[in-house]
Amino acid sequence: MTLADAPEGKEYIVQQVDTDDAELDAFLLSLGCYAGAPITVVAHRKGGCVVSIQDGRYNIDRQLAAAIRV
Repeated sequence: MTLADAPEGKEYIVQQVDTDDAELDAFLLSLGCYAGAPITVVAHRKGGCVVSIQDGRYNIDRQLAAAIRV
């Protein structure tokens, strides 16, 4: 399942991040989004979703949410 499909309010473990962009991978790693890391979907919005990673909340677009498998 991807973050775009994940129900709100539940904590998940990131299984895989499917991007072909090394710069985006490095950015997600700096946020704490990597395989094995816990992530919570706070809310789904029109253009994407709000997620909680470690101590921060981030708004990610639907395309990136679909690339993060939980």
